Amino acid sequence: MGNRKLRTAFIGLALAVFILAQQAIGVQAGGGNYLVSLNGGVAALFDSGSKSPVERKAAAVPTADEKPSEEETSTLVMTNVDTALNVRSAPDENAEIVGRLYKDCGGTILERRDGWTKLQSGNIIGWASDAYLLFGREARALANDVGKLIVVVKAETLRVRAEANTTSKILGLLPKGQIAEVINKDNPEWICIDFDGSEGYVSAEYVIEDFWIDAGETVEEIKAREAAEREAKRHKNYGEYTTDADTTKLLAALIQCEAGGESYEGQVAVGAVVMNRVRSGAYPNSIHGVIYASGQFTPAMTGTLNAVYESGRIYASCLKAAQEALSGISNVGDMTHFRRNDGRNGLVIGNHVFY
Repeated sequence: MGNRKLRTAFIGLALAVFILAQQAIGVQAGGGNYLVSLNGGVAALFDSGSKSPVERKAAAVPTADEKPSEEETSTLVMTNVDTALNVRSAPDENAEIVGRLYKDCGGTILERRDGWTKLQSGNIIGWASDAYLLFGREARALANDVGKLIVVVKAETLRVRAEANTTSKILGLLPKGQIAEVINKDNPEWICIDFDGSEGYVSAEYVIEDFWIDAGETVEEIKAREAAEREAKRHKNYGEYTTDADTTKLLAALIQCEAGGESYEGQVAVGAVVMNRVRSGAYPNSIHGVIYASGQFTPAMTGTLNAVYESGRIYASCLKAAQEALSGISNVGDMTHFRRNDGRNGLVIGNHVFY
């Protein structure tokens, strides 16, 4: 009996100690359930890389400071120079030059590091200093200002019509791969394009839309262009600005491609822009070099200019306008740019604005 009472007292004492221990543990755990706390601890031990529910919830709602800026997410980059910018093989001002970007050229960001950006522009892939580049909103604003909406013909041959219907007059034909600048897209089925300086319409079904930003030149492309310029110079006699018949014909062909449907005043203006560039230090110093400089005149890039030149079918008014521009006459002052009149500030002549 005595032993039984002793055992009962011992069990009661042990139970009391156990209860006190539980209460103590409960206080240390912040008043929570001990088993739940223990289970959580075990789970954490077996999944050391996991986060607590509180941590997961916090991570799922990024703060305003954590949200990437437009500059961080945009891949567009534009030049911020008056003339040209060297692109190098490495992020170092002493690295090899692999190409050159010009005023208003753009590209795609590939990588950014220590004040340098690796980009692709045309066939160039290389590094340029951030000090001469625009990013984010500034880049997009400039691209919208200087870029062009274009279409690329995907049909074997595409008719260009005078009006937005299949019964209107056919102005001409565009081959597969031909590029044309878009004037407007008011009609979802027909796109109004610049066709030899006049408005024409093509079916939206047979073209691919794109946005054109001028690209730079690789070192190889620069060398090829300069070699062509040297070859062209062999056939010129410089006076006030005296040139040969072939160069006059080339200028006239460009005038026809850009302003064949414009008034004579508009045709002279296009010729004057070319000559203003020849006289400017920001562009090549020859007519051939100006016309075929990368990213400058769409007809030269697409092959339309060469086709018109080789055909010999050049309007008399365009030849006269070329001769007048070569004589030194300019009806646009020292302006070096023009585009379709889209509301931009400048001198408006016909369907073009010069600036």
